[in-house]
Amino acid sequence: MCQLLGMNCNVPTDICFSFKGFCERGGVTDEHKDGWGITFFEGKGCRSFLDPHPSASSVISSLVKSYPIKSCNVIAHIRKATLGEVNLENTHPFTRELWGQYWVFAHNGDLKGFHPTLAGDYLPVGATDSEQAFCLILERLRRSFETKPAAGAIAAVLQEAADEISGHGTFNFLLSNGECMFAHCTTKLSYLVRQHPFSTARLKDKDIELDFSEVTTPDDRVAVIATEPLTTNETWIGFPKGRVLVFRDGHIADPVN
Repeated sequence: MCQLLGMNCNVPTDICFSFKGFCERGGVTDEHKDGWGITFFEGKGCRSFLDPHPSASSVISSLVKSYPIKSCNVIAHIRKATLGEVNLENTHPFTRELWGQYWVFAHNGDLKGFHPTLAGDYLPVGATDSEQAFCLILERLRRSFETKPAAGAIAAVLQEAADEISGHGTFNFLLSNGECMFAHCTTKLSYLVRQHPFSTARLKDKDIELDFSEVTTPDDRVAVIATEPLTTNETWIGFPKGRVLVFRDGHIADPVN
């Protein structure tokens, strides 16, 4: 199946270090060779890079790895196709508008017999179960609230939808509106929070290390979320199964009980 990478911070931060290791899993250290994508929130806008080619050898991913785009919320995805051809329209992350904001979604998993009836507010462009799930979630949110509610209320609707969709299979996902990062785990997802005092981290998939104390301030805080831990010398925390967690300003907030 696919793999996810997310970052949520209290100050704009680049994801180059983590992304360098993550990309290796798209054809070098793992088999996720059916495309990749990454979306950065910048103010009210989004900057997205999508490519149906393997991330480990993609010219576009080489650009992203060397271009320090700073963002408080980032979602990345490498794909191993289970439903839908290997092409651009089936490449995550997916983006839609809701309440005058961009919402970005990526999914890891395989949903069996999942054919939701959509009212037409949101319709999939590609042929993946992931995009169908995204459209269903946004439809539920739009019909639940006329205007954007608090993050806890959003998380409650997401939890209800995730419980239902998870009945069809594996439904690990990341979702963000540029203010918070919502994450759900049914099988495998881990996170860590980097904050003062910062130390040196070593990538698992590439022979690179970085002393974060040299590139941060004492006030910085960064949460990194990944399907599989990206570093070998940091403590990654496994997600509770079946729960939607909300990340804001680099730490967990408003959990759904």
